[in-house]
Order: sequence, then structure tokens, then C-alpha cells
Amino acid sequence: MDEKTVKALIAEAFSARERAYVPYSHFKVGAALLTSDGRIFKGCNIENASYGATNCAERTAFFKAVSEGIVDFSAIAVVGGLDTGITDYAYPCGICRQVMLEFCDRDFRVIVARAEDDYKCFKLSEIIPFGFSSENLEK
Repeated sequence: MDEKTVKALIAEAFSARERAYVPYSHFKVGAALLTSDGRIFKGCNIENASYGATNCAERTAFFKAVSEGIVDFSAIAVVGGLDTGITDYAYPCGICRQVMLEFCDRDFRVIVARAEDDYKCFKLSEIIPFGFSSENLEK
């Protein structure tokens, strides 16, 4: 993936972050999911007073895409931090990594960023090396 695409995806994640609903944690997360055909689905985290009903930005983006019939993805960019600003990388939680593993191959790219010029890029296999997937059910 070229640097121009990475930076554009990060910019979309920052845009999605602005819509986060976080009255409890004040930790805004945005995600931009790139489909294999070049479309982008954005997601933000949405909190709930019961906490368990909260949904992460990454899953919001995946669920939006899947609900539209899209199941072929190439990358996701994730940005997150307190209302006061982003000071560190926001890595996907375990549940989000599991959802990624459901829909993506192990070469799927996960980009975490603090700014358009300050990011890290991983393969899905690097952030969930021993993940449980449909492959396990076939054996």
C-alpha cells in the first residue's frame, strides 16, 4: 500500500473520530476501513451507560460495510485519544481483532496513527498471531 493511500485513510479515521459518542470515557476513536475495491467505510466508538453495549470504532466500520454486502477488505486505519488530543497509538482491542480475523486474511493491514505522518503499520497476523478463525473449524 502506497504512502498516499495510507495518509488518506488516516485522514478519514480522524474525520470519523469527530463523531465519536463518548460521554463516559472521553476517549474518542475513529476508524477508516478500506475495501479491496477502494471504498472506505468509517466508524467511531459509541458508548453506552451500561458499558457492555458500547461499540468500538473498528467494529462500527466493519459492521457498516458488512451490512452493505461488502466482505473483502485490505486495510484499516485507527486513531484515538482523549478529548484533549492524541498522545499515543490506539491499538484495536481483542474483540475488534477477532472481528477482523473473521473477515480478513492474515495479510490485512492495520494502521495505527497519532497523525498523518506518524503511524505504524502491521499485518493482522502480527497483532493476533494465534487467533481463532473459521480455519480452525475446518480441521
